[in-house]
Amino acid sequence: MSDQPNEALFDLATIASALSVSKRAAEMRAAKDAWVYQSRSVRGGSKRYYAVSALPAQVQAALYLHIGARPADVPILPPPRVTRSRKVAPGQAHIMSAWQRYEALPESRKAIAHQRLRALQAVESLVADGTALMEARRLVVARLRTEGVRGGSMASLGRWAAEVNGVEKQHRLALLVPHYVGRTSMVSIPPDAWDLFKSDYLRVEAPTATSCYERVQRVCAARGWPAIPSLKTFERRIRAEMPPAALILARQGRQALARAFPAQQRDRSMFRALEAVNADGHRFDVFVRWPDGSIARPVMIGVQDLYSGKLLGHRVAATESADLARLAFRDVVARYGIPEKVWLDNGRGFASKLLTGGAPNRFRFRIQPDDPIGVLTSMGCEVHWASPYHGQAKPIERAWRDLCDRVARHPACAGAYTGNTPTAKPENHGSRAVALDDFIRLVDTEVLAHNAREGRRSRVCGGQRSFDQAFASSYQQFPVRRATGEQLRQLMLAAERVTSDPRDGCVRLGGNRYWSASIARHAGQKLMLRFDPEQLHASIEVYALSGVHLGTAECIAAVGFADTDAAREHARAKRQFVRAAKQQLAAERRMKVASVAAQLPGPIPETLPPPGVVAPLFGQARARSAAPAPLRATGTDSDRHQAFSSLMERLANQHAPPQRRPPDQNE
Repeated sequence: MSDQPNEALFDLATIASALSVSKRAAEMRAAKDAWVYQSRSVRGGSKRYYAVSALPAQVQAALYLHIGARPADVPILPPPRVTRSRKVAPGQAHIMSAWQRYEALPESRKAIAHQRLRALQAVESLVADGTALMEARRLVVARLRTEGVRGGSMASLGRWAAEVNGVEKQHRLALLVPHYVGRTSMVSIPPDAWDLFKSDYLRVEAPTATSCYERVQRVCAARGWPAIPSLKTFERRIRAEMPPAALILARQGRQALARAFPAQQRDRSMFRALEAVNADGHRFDVFVRWPDGSIARPVMIGVQDLYSGKLLGHRVAATESADLARLAFRDVVARYGIPEKVWLDNGRGFASKLLTGGAPNRFRFRIQPDDPIGVLTSMGCEVHWASPYHGQAKPIERAWRDLCDRVARHPACAGAYTGNTPTAKPENHGSRAVALDDFIRLVDTEVLAHNAREGRRSRVCGGQRSFDQAFASSYQQFPVRRATGEQLRQLMLAAERVTSDPRDGCVRLGGNRYWSASIARHAGQKLMLRFDPEQLHASIEVYALSGVHLGTAECIAAVGFADTDAAREHARAKRQFVRAAKQQLAAERRMKVASVAAQLPGPIPETLPPPGVVAPLFGQARARSAAPAPLRATGTDSDRHQAFSSLMERLANQHAPPQRRPPDQNE
């Protein structure tokens, strides 16, 4: 047994691990060489422990290499004085420079420094146990060779010890890093050949280095330039001299360079529900058959809440337009309320004056002083524009990726899927087209499922909630601005001018008839209609051409000829209409017709003035007019008969010839 009271003790398992042998082999060697041990009571029996000083020198070296440093309970003896080393200890600046160099090295070079540090620690531990310095180095070198460590020799151990002489233990690792840096010299390339290679290689067409090298070889042979090095030399030099950003810009373009810069992560949890929304359009990779028989890929405009990620509204049409965007926003405003901030794509549909006219930062179309105020601008929405051709600026692009898979590749669209690129068409491409009504129902279903899917990994949902749940929890806590009926009507489409029926005042749109009592008085007049194209069987808004709102007209649906229930309902509505008209007429008519007739005045006889001059009658004219024919009365009642007779007598007296006095006998 050892005489040192605090000497470190090791069991057979640790010794076997240090010697890289089995525990049974270490036990057999201990019994053969009669190693001194101590027995200690442990759970289940006793266990043998061996003192370091009682073990052979090779075993001690293996133990110290295995544990990496001398155990804390091993007494540390002062190391022997080495008078041959007179190297000055490195200063603080040199140590800091060594650590910076250490951080810039690969892991393989750092592993070599760790091996050297373990070797020096093993030598120091052996020397502390009383082994001579050279003997300790010899034992450590032998162990290093057994483990297959390259570069371990007694001279190397001496150089390593000199490198860290006088240096604190925590800084030794950085000073033991190998100093070789590999090959640094490069074969020279003729300047003209190098300039020619770079000009050919640094193009957006991205030619291969092999083709550029071959062209340089042909030019060198034609002009008699000196021989050029190998292709690998050109490739190594272009990678060493060209910055990565400049190389990407030259061969891939500005967009690739922008993608090489780390994307900015923006936190949307700063908003609340409906405080900010963003909208964009997406064309589905599905063939759809439209009502006119044409086949085309549909376009969907969606409006997404930035806080929760929920799709609040969407509309589908053949093309992206301002009318489609207006209807999508109408769905959002009518159901949820008016958003405070709106992020829009800079497309022609969203930048339309009907939607965003009057916005100060609308950089599309010419801005005139008399431009109309757009619907969003009039409702007080703060409009922002996303960067063109930059999908990362619009979070709704992430929703389009989900819908591309869950709508375009849905089983209901089998055979109608076109592929996302012209070169990715499926084998059954163009074999069928989905009906428009079926496609719209599919989109509505998948949008609802998209919003209700739980486990969303956004910061707001936290990997547990759905978009619906995140939106509802915030929507209930804050006030919401509601739109008036006039604002909602302004968000509807405007139809062409139509002429109402001159008989009953109904209007026709899209094969449907619409009527209401408020527009009946405008029968036969030209009117303007505002409507929702997806709800033509509901109601429409009727305006005069001057822009005055006249009322809402309900759709009058055609019914079957033998539909008695519909006929009974129509008769009931007609009776109500007639009854209401009678009540309105009774309210306006306060006097009977007989009373009106009784108050009318009777006929007033005409009074003729006497003539100023009476024409005389002479000769035969007087004889013919001497006996005028009597006038006959043709009146009906007594009053009129008397008035007419009196008039006739006056006329006869006026036209009768004057009677001459007979001659006197006395004359």
